[in-house]
Amino acid sequence: MTVLANATADATSNLGSLWLLVAAAMVLLMTPGLAFFYGGMVQAKSVINMMMMSFGAIALVSVLWIVYGYSMSFGVAAADGRVIDWVIPHVLLNPFANVGLHDYLPIHADGSLSALNTGDTFSLSFAAFEATFAIITVALISGAIADRAKFGAWMIFAGVWVTVVYFPVASWVFSHGGWLQDLGLHDFAGGTVVEVNSGAAALALALVLGRRIGFTKGMAKPHNVPLTLIGAALLWFGWFGFNSGSALAVDTTAALAWINTLAAPAAATIGWMITEKLKDGKPTSIGAASGAVSGLVAITPSANILTPMWALVLGLITGMVCCLAIELKWRLGFDDTLDVVGIHLIGGLIGTLFIGFFGAGIGLLDTGSFGQLGAQAIGCLAVGAYSFVVAYAIGWGLQKTIGFRITSEDESAGVDSTLHGEESYAI
Repeated sequence: MTVLANATADATSNLGSLWLLVAAAMVLLMTPGLAFFYGGMVQAKSVINMMMMSFGAIALVSVLWIVYGYSMSFGVAAADGRVIDWVIPHVLLNPFANVGLHDYLPIHADGSLSALNTGDTFSLSFAAFEATFAIITVALISGAIADRAKFGAWMIFAGVWVTVVYFPVASWVFSHGGWLQDLGLHDFAGGTVVEVNSGAAALALALVLGRRIGFTKGMAKPHNVPLTLIGAALLWFGWFGFNSGSALAVDTTAALAWINTLAAPAAATIGWMITEKLKDGKPTSIGAASGAVSGLVAITPSANILTPMWALVLGLITGMVCCLAIELKWRLGFDDTLDVVGIHLIGGLIGTLFIGFFGAGIGLLDTGSFGQLGAQAIGCLAVGAYSFVVAYAIGWGLQKTIGFRITSEDESAGVDSTLHGEESYAI
């Protein structure tokens, strides 16, 4: 992602601010879209709980972002203009330096606000845009623990994890002076920050909470396929803002990102359906939707650095590989309910590493050097390992204290009625 400190003159114009606000609204819509996508795939007695975890993420992460999340993720300008970007200065020294985004508000002595200048308008627009990234990343994790997680424990996990994992990782990758950015990691819109990060945390929580009752292949079919397809459509729509908005300007980069965000998931959908046909004898609508999402995941870090043809290749490969990767949970015995690991972790890894081979002007194909591939691999390893270890520790702590997983009796009865006192369908 082009960082705030390096934004172009066009990006700091009112047009750039307008585009960021529109893109932010599109990305925010992705989280309700994710709620539909996940909600349609769980049991009818779990859909409210599943969707509530996404809506809970919107509420909680939005508050934390405004209070201190933006300061932790994008730092406080030091006297020499460099951004303080490491975990310790943010968390221990002054995470509230820009509480309430105060620095971007021209407040008079009497407490009144004057009109924002162009720079402040863009800064607030950028803060709004980045907030939606934090929200969707947290919501993605919830799919791995569907049907068996306490809502209260989930909310505590979400608040702690976004504070100690997402905000620092965003600083490492997106913020000017972040150590992974300085290392040379190319992550345009969040292949590591969003996808690898959420996928690794999802794997950790799946291990902490354990398997659902009767964990076997084919144990539960999606209760509402059309709802999942609606969710996939909303995700795809919002992803155009996710990737094109990361250009921070209305320019060629944004246009290329848009085309690639069309190309990769389209090819991934085809790749998934072909693989599903060969593997299981028939392509499914859930498979097509999952293939599209896997392609969206893979193109996220590379939307600005691949030609459309390479985006098609990336999508085709990702759709095929992720279709096979979701079978790992049955072979290895971890219960990732809605395949967050197989789609987001694996898809994020493929998309991020693909840059090291085929990124225009920086990949092995163009330079003959493995240097970029090394930077991409280090970024994946650092973010994935950090997220997994910390998520496991938080989840384990919650399980041992207040309990993270519901009881077997409540799981059999359904989390909607036992935790929320509601039923998704009153017939």
